[in-house]
Amino acid sequence: MRRLTGTIQPYAWGSTTTIPELLGVEPTGEPQAELWLGAHPLHPSTVDGAPLTELIAAEPKRVIGAASVDRYGPRLPYLMKVLAAAQPLSLQAHPSRAQAEAGYEREQLLDVPRDAPYRNYRDGWPKPEVLCALEPTEALCGFREPKETYDLFARLGVVSALRLIEPLRDGTDDVLAVVFRRLLQLGRTTFVQTVVDDVVEAAQGNVDPELADFTATAVEVARFYPGDPGVLAALMMNRIEFGPYDAIYLPPGDLHAYLSGGGIEIMANSDNVLRGGLTPKHIDIDELIAVLEFTPSSPTPIPVVEEAPGVFGYQAPAEEFALWRIAQSGVPGSLPGSRSGRVVLVVEGSTRLQTPAGTLSLRRGESAFVYADEDVTYVGDGMLFVGGPGLR
Repeated sequence: MRRLTGTIQPYAWGSTTTIPELLGVEPTGEPQAELWLGAHPLHPSTVDGAPLTELIAAEPKRVIGAASVDRYGPRLPYLMKVLAAAQPLSLQAHPSRAQAEAGYEREQLLDVPRDAPYRNYRDGWPKPEVLCALEPTEALCGFREPKETYDLFARLGVVSALRLIEPLRDGTDDVLAVVFRRLLQLGRTTFVQTVVDDVVEAAQGNVDPELADFTATAVEVARFYPGDPGVLAALMMNRIEFGPYDAIYLPPGDLHAYLSGGGIEIMANSDNVLRGGLTPKHIDIDELIAVLEFTPSSPTPIPVVEEAPGVFGYQAPAEEFALWRIAQSGVPGSLPGSRSGRVVLVVEGSTRLQTPAGTLSLRRGESAFVYADEDVTYVGDGMLFVGGPGLR
């Protein structure tokens, strides 16, 4: 049970204030998009100054647990993050295990550096993920029914855009891939700029409440990515909103883009992201399309079960990770996920973690890594999140 220090990712879409406020430090003025709490090989957190990856390599069964080592090898199978989005993220999806293993091996054989900005597969792991909101959060997730999307474009009345998505009128799922590829491959041309501008102008003049989400997406995304064909592709997706402590699950192959807000993310221990637009980062349209599921779908909130008084488990169908939220009430309790290596993060109030060997006090924004060989109790007020492997 030792204090954990995360690593901050300064991606351009990040908030300049959310993570500094959580950590209780002064903002730098630069975006801070994600705080990584875990042991990804490229950006490991530190424990008393030592990379968590090194501690795991030295004593894997003691640190992360025998059951985890037997199933996943001597590697922490999950990665926990704080996500803080001030503007839309890229249109993206993550690979399955088979796709990740094949893609990683292919790029290794080509000697692509693992930290190269143009690399697609930084590791050989899948990346299913959960986002549990800490504030009102909006996202684009999954494809809308094709005919419904066509009807929305038709009601908006921009003829040039309607011609581009004409195949959706048939209403069959196989046209989703056809139109999605067509839109992304248009590139940033004068024609695309004109179409996007016309769509945004029509969206700004919309008075139809049934088009509110559709037009809001066009206006908001184009504000940050003017002339990007991804603006049109984004309009093929469902827009959802969820509030504090609600969570969604995104399996491999699900197209998504967070728009604003954020919270606690937990995922398989991977940094494999395939992007298709709305980003200054590397885009690989063909590889994105190769991993996408082109079946209409929209995520629903994950079921939450109160496993013990004040201990809420998020029931995501992923084997690599588990997530718990603990609403402390001043009464001692046992930390969930026993016999496995766990990350503990305080998001409100404070807590005191106790073992027979000692005590560790944490305040808001502080985190700890709990070794698998330690039985831990907690007591305090406020809210904790606990991440662990998906060993149920």
